Amino acid sequence: MFLACSFWLVDAYILQRRWQDARRLFDRLLELRNDVGLLSEEFDPRAGRLVGNFPQAFTHVALINSAFNLTCFEKPADQRARPATDDAATAIAAEA
Repeated sequence: MFLACSFWLVDAYILQRRWQDARRLFDRLLELRNDVGLLSEEFDPRAGRLVGNFPQAFTHVALINSAFNLTCFEKPADQRARPATDDAATAIAAEA
């Protein structure tokens, strides 16, 4: 099972407003981390171990994106497209 793709599935669930499915899958994927919190490219469910390139940056980027999306339930793609601002009032004014 490719772990980056699994985190992308979390994102797809979020976009479909399937919050519980997204959170449940995200939590299951976090349980696959090793003792120092790293993930590889794949997970072999039969052997119950991480396989492939290790550590895998793409998997960790996908994990971070999914974690961010889970904290911002509404319109995660729109929120990523907005420029970062230090001032909440500026962000609200920009949306108006």
